[in-house]
Amino acid sequence: MVRQQDKERRFDFLNVGILIFFAVVTLYPLYFVVIASISSPIDVNSGKVILFPVNLTFDGYREIFQYEPLWKGYINTVLYTALGTVINLVVTITSGYALSRQDLPWRRFLTFLFIFTLFFQGGLIPRYLVVKDLGLMNNLGAMIWPNALNVFYLMMCVTFFRTSIPQELHESARMDGCGTFRYFTRIVLPLSQALVAIMALYYGIFHWNSFFDAYMFLTDKDKYPIQVVLRDLIISNQSMSMDIDPMAADERQRLADLIKYGAIIFSSLPVLIVYPFLQRYFVKGAMIGAVKG
Repeated sequence: MVRQQDKERRFDFLNVGILIFFAVVTLYPLYFVVIASISSPIDVNSGKVILFPVNLTFDGYREIFQYEPLWKGYINTVLYTALGTVINLVVTITSGYALSRQDLPWRRFLTFLFIFTLFFQGGLIPRYLVVKDLGLMNNLGAMIWPNALNVFYLMMCVTFFRTSIPQELHESARMDGCGTFRYFTRIVLPLSQALVAIMALYYGIFHWNSFFDAYMFLTDKDKYPIQVVLRDLIISNQSMSMDIDPMAADERQRLADLIKYGAIIFSSLPVLIVYPFLQRYFVKGAMIGAVKG
């Protein structure tokens, strides 16, 4: 028994050591960005910034907060994320529930059509032409409707409903006079709170980080999300450093480096704040579709 306990202690010690190592490897890049955003760029580039800030400065954040389009971009991003996530949830969860029903006509064929688009897509040019022909260019719809459904998440919903909601529950509800819509809203959705939270989390992060669609479909700068605004801010500071005298250019380049690190923190902060409260749903999300019963 003593020898067995010693083996378990060594095993636990080894596991803890490995987990600590991977935690440090994962978290240190983010920590470095934080301390680099408030340190002198000269010290950062020379390798003096390792564990603590050196020559503390907040010039980068000051420049970011003084950039007028920034707050408009934040409002736009919140709007795109909130509205887009709601539409994603409605489309994905209702479609997933319908495809999970054994009595749905042409269920296998419809599932095949969805899965086919997961492996074979039209590409960038057809996507652009479709958005243009639908009249969605440079408006709110361009940021929402092209991404209204993610097929991979749809298949996760189908698997969840098939394995977690027993068919006998639906039959019992029908015997009590419960219709399909009422059964879905009163029974299925309350039993699928983890799935709803996971889908909202995944879609919300996607919309918050969305950059390429805005860059491709939006031309009005007042409609840019925060990611595009920060990109323009970084580029404008870098281009300004090339158009002025060498001494001022060097100082401007240092400020551009600070803005670059600050922009990473500024754009990631809302997600970092929300993540700890929804961390447990990530674990459940990883298990959806992994166990088939």
